[in-house]
Amino acid sequence: MKAKVLTRSAAAVAVTIALSAGYVAGRANTPVQPIVAAQAAMMPAEAAAKTGIPDFSGLVETYGPAVVNISAKHVVKQSGSPFSRRNTPQLPIDPDDPFYQLFKHFYGDGGPNGPEADRPSESLGSGFITSSNGYILTNAHVVDDANVVTVKLTDKREFKAKVIGSDKQSDVAVLKIDATNLPTVRIGDPTRSKVGQWVVAIGSPYGFDNTVTSGIISAKSRTLPDENYTPFIQTDVPVNPGNSGGPLFNLQGEVIGINSMIYSQTGGFQGLSFAIPISEAIRVKDELIKTGHVSRGRLGVSVQDVNQSLANSFGMGKPQGALISSVDPKGPAADAGMRPGDVILTVNGVPVDNSSDLPSQIAAITPGSSAKLQVWRDKATKDIDVKIGALSDKKVASADTPSEPAGRLGVAVRPLTPREKQAASLSGGLVVEDVSGAAENAGVQPGDVILAINGQPIATPEQLKSRVAKAGNSVALLIERDNAQIFIPVDLG
Repeated sequence: MKAKVLTRSAAAVAVTIALSAGYVAGRANTPVQPIVAAQAAMMPAEAAAKTGIPDFSGLVETYGPAVVNISAKHVVKQSGSPFSRRNTPQLPIDPDDPFYQLFKHFYGDGGPNGPEADRPSESLGSGFITSSNGYILTNAHVVDDANVVTVKLTDKREFKAKVIGSDKQSDVAVLKIDATNLPTVRIGDPTRSKVGQWVVAIGSPYGFDNTVTSGIISAKSRTLPDENYTPFIQTDVPVNPGNSGGPLFNLQGEVIGINSMIYSQTGGFQGLSFAIPISEAIRVKDELIKTGHVSRGRLGVSVQDVNQSLANSFGMGKPQGALISSVDPKGPAADAGMRPGDVILTVNGVPVDNSSDLPSQIAAITPGSSAKLQVWRDKATKDIDVKIGALSDKKVASADTPSEPAGRLGVAVRPLTPREKQAASLSGGLVVEDVSGAAENAGVQPGDVILAINGQPIATPEQLKSRVAKAGNSVALLIERDNAQIFIPVDLG
């Protein structure tokens, strides 16, 4: 009932505006349409400068086509943390609500109180095109463990995407689609943004493509639990499941961040959204494209904030910097003579205002290079040169797909035994013992017997592997199942 009231109120407002516009047009004897078109072409900052009110329509018209919808078939990990990755299937809505079935259609039965177990699922996320030849940025958690990633453009074209690389530490992933002359976004400088400035998000919350929401920057360089290497941009922009991986724009129409997560006790938006600075994301993207992994610097210290009491104890004028509480005896800091009680004030001339600033600053330094640190020791500043080490973390980055039996096909097979051949009246074939990837998506099941590929009989695993390797983007498998033979087309991508 409430929804109907709101809908009717909106319609009434629309009529009032239309009548007012017509009245003004009649009085001024000037056409209204050219004025509207001119305003639509403006970026929000230009509109705000002329009218005092930011108008986001020009931004959406210009860069909305570069925002894409991403569908990923993968294994979803349920989590009860209030910091929720936005592709996690949660239903923060009462089952009696009329919209419950709509949300369930997109996200299944999972929810904040659901079973904490991995289960196959198809989830929705967002992304944006950074180059006209098909490179796309999104969140790593959107495509984690994905078997098939599909990208849908605003013109309704759909493409199977290749995951070029995925960096879980920064939650950035790079996709590539086979297309040219695509619309792209403009990349901005998040360091020039200020708390209190307007920002705009475009994405696919709950599967509603190209939804636009706005708000302000609430804080910068925000460190979250278990997210040590990303200085998040905090906003109050409404972000919900499906917004993950979408762009965060400034008033100039530039992307300054990737919407990554929200803080929520319910799974829905509660006023706290967090975006990865685009400068960090671009650095990760370039490394993933070039090398397939991301390298990060390591200092080998544990640090804590300096409060007023500690500042007084160390003879500092004000609380600042990162206080070293422990030093890895085999780490770069120990080699450089650093010790507990040192307070790191700057890294290569860049101030360290809080201890949370240090991990991302050190991680951004190329391993093996030298860094100049200014520390506070014995009530005076001291410059120390440190050779930065490499952060060793198996979760840092990976562009490799998990190894699968028979490579692209994704089946583990064995030859039929003589008894099995006799029982099934077959002269050859391979029994499928395990299946994943392309074959699983096509419907191949354990227990199936692969008799032929593209019309050629198969007798050994080596034959299967060789013929799949030489195949194009698809193959036809002749399968024996339940005493019947069927062809199954498999898209190898």
